[in-house]
Parts: sequence; C-alpha cells; structure tokens
Amino acid sequence: MTEESLKRPLESTLDSTSDINNTNDENKKLKTEELKGVAVIKPEFIVSLNNDDAIDDDLAEDSRENNEDSVATGSNKDKKKNRGQNKARKLIQIKEEMKICPSIIDPQSGKICIKGSECNWEHDIKKYLDQKEKCIEGQCPVWNLLGYCPMGIKCRWLSSHFNYDLNQLIYKENYIRDDNREEINLISMDDKRLLYKKKFDFPNSEVSIKLADDDKMNRMDIENRKKLENEYKEFKIKASEKKKLNYKGKKVLSPLTTVGNLPYRRLMKTLGADITFSEMALSNSLINGQNSEWALLKAHKSEYPGFGVQIAASKTWQASKSAELIYKFTNNVSEINLNCGCPIDLLFKRGEGSALMGNSNRMKNLLKVMNDCSGDIPITVKMRMGINDKKPIADEIVKKLLNSGDIGAITIHGRSRQQRYTKEANWDYIENIGKIVKEYNENFEELKDVSDKPNPVYLIGNGDCYTFEDYNEHINRTGIDTVMIARGALIKPWIFEEIESQQYLDKSATERLEIIKNYSNFALQHWGTDEFGINTSRRFLCEFLSFTYRYLPIGILDKLPPKLNERPPKWRGRNELETLLGSSDYKDWIKISEMFLGKANENFSFIPKHKSNSYENSRN
Repeated sequence: MTEESLKRPLESTLDSTSDINNTNDENKKLKTEELKGVAVIKPEFIVSLNNDDAIDDDLAEDSRENNEDSVATGSNKDKKKNRGQNKARKLIQIKEEMKICPSIIDPQSGKICIKGSECNWEHDIKKYLDQKEKCIEGQCPVWNLLGYCPMGIKCRWLSSHFNYDLNQLIYKENYIRDDNREEINLISMDDKRLLYKKKFDFPNSEVSIKLADDDKMNRMDIENRKKLENEYKEFKIKASEKKKLNYKGKKVLSPLTTVGNLPYRRLMKTLGADITFSEMALSNSLINGQNSEWALLKAHKSEYPGFGVQIAASKTWQASKSAELIYKFTNNVSEINLNCGCPIDLLFKRGEGSALMGNSNRMKNLLKVMNDCSGDIPITVKMRMGINDKKPIADEIVKKLLNSGDIGAITIHGRSRQQRYTKEANWDYIENIGKIVKEYNENFEELKDVSDKPNPVYLIGNGDCYTFEDYNEHINRTGIDTVMIARGALIKPWIFEEIESQQYLDKSATERLEIIKNYSNFALQHWGTDEFGINTSRRFLCEFLSFTYRYLPIGILDKLPPKLNERPPKWRGRNELETLLGSSDYKDWIKISEMFLGKANENFSFIPKHKSNSYENSRN
C-alpha cells in the first residue's frame, strides 16, 4: 500500500482495511509518535495516518451550545469547510399526524374527555390503531421497567402489551402506577401559569433585595428598616443550618448542556456518579414559568440526595426570585449552583456566566440574596480562572466570597474564558485556590459552632479529567476535595467505575452497547414510547454518541495513559461492532440507535453539531 493510499479518506469507518496487512507497522508507529496531540495506537489497528477531519474539543462543560462561535481550524480553505459547527441545524421532530384524546390513551382507565363534544381530537380507538404505523418488534422497554406503559395505545411497541380482541392494555402483576415515571421536582401547570401571568408573590425576595440595596436602606426610616429586618429573621435560615454538603472524595458529574439530560444523568448514577447537576437553567425563564426551563430541573429519584440545580443570573432580583422558586417548588434539590464560568458570548453580553468574574461585588451580592431566599438549600458557585488568559482573578474572588460566608462549595475550572476549551486545564492554579480554602477552613474551625457561616467550604477542581490516574493526581493536591468531570464522562461514561476500581476498564464493544441500551431505555421512559418520544430519544442518543464514538479502547492503545485532547489517526476496532462504535459518521449513530429504538422513519431528522461528523463531508 502506498503512502498516498494510506492518507485517502474513508467513506465510513466500517469500510476499513482490505489492504492494511501490507502496511509497514513499524513506520506507522514511528509516524504516530511524531504527531503532536495524536493518540498512539498499536500499528495493526491503524487504517490511515490522515486525521484532518478530527474535531476540536469545544463542548461547553456547563454552558449553552455556542451557535455563534466556530471551531474551524486548518491549513487551507477546503479543510475549513469540514470544520466548525452546523449553526442552523434544526432539532425539532415532527409529531403524529392524528391526535388522539388523552382520555382514550388507556381504554380501561375510565377517564372522561373534559371537552366533551367540543373536543377536536380523535376518540375512535380502532380508527387510530388502523392508521398507526406498524409496531416495533420486541417487548416495550418501558413496560419492562415499570410494569405498564404510560403511553398506552400510542406506544410503538403496543403489540407487546395490548389485547386487540378486547381493546385492553396488559399490565404486569402487582405493578404500581406512577404517573411521574419515577421523576421528581415537578412543578404544576397552575403554578407555572401564575408565574407566566406574573401573579406569583415573592415575599422573601422582596425583603432580601431591599436589604441588599445600601442606598435604599440608608434612605429608609428606622421603623421601616426594623420591620424589614424582622421579616428577614422570620424566613432566613442560617447557612450553618442548611442541608449538609459532602464533597470529600465524591464522584461528581458536571452540569452539561444538551447531553446532560435526565436519562444521561440517571445512566451515570448506575455507573457510579455520586453527585449530578441539572443543565444550566436561565433564571429569568424560570421566573416567567417557561416549560422548557422548568423541565431542566426534573430529576430521576435515584439522583437525590446529591442532585444540584445550576442557574444563570446577572441581577439580584433574578438570583433571589429563582432561588425562592426552586426552594418552594422542588423538594429534592441538594444545592443551587450559580454559573459564573459559561464563556459564550450570548450570556457574557447579558452579564451572566463568566461575565460575573469581571464584577466580583455583583457576584457576591447574587450569592447573598440566593442564600437568603433558598430556604434550607445551600448555595454553591462554579467559575473559571478569570476572563483573560494573562489575568487570572479567581483567587481574589474566592477570598472575597469566603469572607461573605454565603457559599458551601466552590468549583474552579482551570481555564479562562478566553481559552474556552483550548490548552490543558491549569491544575497548579486550582491548587493555589485550594490552599486558600484550606487555610480558611482551618482558621474557621474554632468558630463553627457559633457562626452563621457554613463550614467547611469545599473546593472542587474541574478540567481534563479522563482517567482514574488524573483523578488521583488532582485529588491529592492541597485543598482539593474532589474533581468535577465533564467531557471525560461523555466520552467514557464508565469513568466513575474506573475511579472506584482504581484501574483501567477495557470495556468490550458488547459491554459498551449495553450502556447505550440502558440509556435508550431511560430515554424512552422519560420522553415516551410514542412516535414523538422515540424521535426525541433518538435525537438525544445521537448527541450522546457524538461523544462516545471518540473513546479509544484501551486494548488498541500503544501508550498509556490516554489523554482527553489527543486525537487518533483513522483506526479500526478489534471487531466490527467496536469499529462501528468508533465511527464519526452520524449515519452510523442513527444505525446504532435503530438497534434499540426501531428503524428511523422519514419524520426523523438529525444534523450533527460538528461539520466533521457529516456523512457528506466524510466523502470529500
């Protein structure tokens, strides 16, 4: 095989290696070792040394998808065409054409249509079933999990749990019906309606905001000031009396946008995660009762205790009111985390995310009013090193926040906003902050029984943790209580199992497929087994696979430890399934989804986030 043919792009990872045995393995090994940032793979698994279409690491670990920023890099215009993001991708799936009335989803439920003769939805079960797409073969995954299927006759696996002769659904013996599907932190439609119509009262926030405004307090007469202070004392729970946090040595999953949804977090709990976080919720949208934003706060019952909610805010009224709402409407939240690290322009321009690091007094005020209005839920914060590369400021901010006494834990991502996700995280800087926190905790130990301040304050490091060795190295640094893991858990979902076992786990392709199956089942339970639910589950599974495909099996690596930012040359696995799981072609991701969600129909659409994962581009 010639050098030129070795560099020829492949149409698919599966169209692999008919001529590979003729390649000089020793030359391959030498060349891969010479390429900076390229993973060293055993020569017999290398297909091509050309990795021009490899994508950059630009996933925001705790932020919204960045639709404005491109990660395009390359040496010429042709290469740049295959890089960056598909900015205008549409992610909305089509629903069923025939809408059936919810009253007949379960024919034997006895429910009555509340609209009666004015209802425009279909009530004829036979008519609906006659036009319904052919059922997917096999047993309904959700029926297996719950003993019944909440989607009733809309389920695409209906034939596995429906008696067509009697028009009756079939249930497992002794099943327990749970309309919430084992999910917690649900807000009622009536409460969301009050928020939407701006008729909800925020008594605690109104008091806290006034007390935080020094100008207003100075102009207020003594009588009104005392009245406010008395109201404050009635609802304020001391920081030392709030729910107790415990981060020491815990396995923590970072807040993750899009992919960090409820089914994914539930999966991570089965794989050893101790603490999980919601996707970042915009405080203003929560206050306005927006359905999509409140949906982010839902969690599976297995996540609590140890489930945190992360919010973005730039104004004291946003921070206090959202904290008050979370305390009032969610009964299963372990902490509320203020995002002060998100780097994207959309939030930065609004003064949210990492913009707060440029105004530490505002950040401190936001955390104070959150602490005032969050009831017994402790407040935590996540930030970066700073805004600019050459001016890290997190250490000074942390000193100020520690003295204010309104936070129970601090997470530091070892990069600046300017760096985004380029360069390696600076763990030496994180350790310097760990020393500051450690000194604070030691000095404060004597006062913990009489002070209003929480003790201890935990310090969590974040950035580039991909192996149990990374975790061990970081957690043994001074003052660092644990490590928050983001991309490492997306690419290698069993990373917490490796940390627990203190060894590399060479998961077989079959074992990895079982993890994907579990995620699919959890997704169907969450989004539903009807056509819309399956399309939604498939879309988020493809988003998940857009990271898992980047995992390089331990058994094919020629050098350990693996690094998060190392990219591989073109490679093949030890069997066809392992090769398929490593495919960067999104059509192969859809193929994998069909193993568990049935064949994708014409209503389903998915455009990969990165251009380099597009099938059309891979043919160029």
